Amino acid sequence: MKRIVSNDNFFARVYAVVARIPFGRVTTYGAIAEYIGSKSSARMVGWALNSDKTNLDMPYHRVVNRNGELTGSKYYPNPNMMRELLESEGVEFIENAVDIKKYFWKP
Repeated sequence: MKRIVSNDNFFARVYAVVARIPFGRVTTYGAIAEYIGSKSSARMVGWALNSDKTNLDMPYHRVVNRNGELTGSKYYPNPNMMRELLESEGVEFIENAVDIKKYFWKP
């Protein structure tokens, strides 16, 4: 029988991982999902991040898609803000995507 996990518990586990992403590094929605034991829930990780708009101390800008693209940037007040935050940490881009091979952090 498949175990059902509440959203609150899932979200709390997502936030715990995001809080640990090192300065100047990025991880992916899928890597977070895999780490918390729910490999096929990358979209739900994104949903969790988008639902916590009031916590400005969390480094949500360090979570990108598997290609290094800033799919979460549309949830920021300024569409360039996510990239600007990453660049301020020294993260480099190849065109419109983070150099994922260089900056990826595996939880």
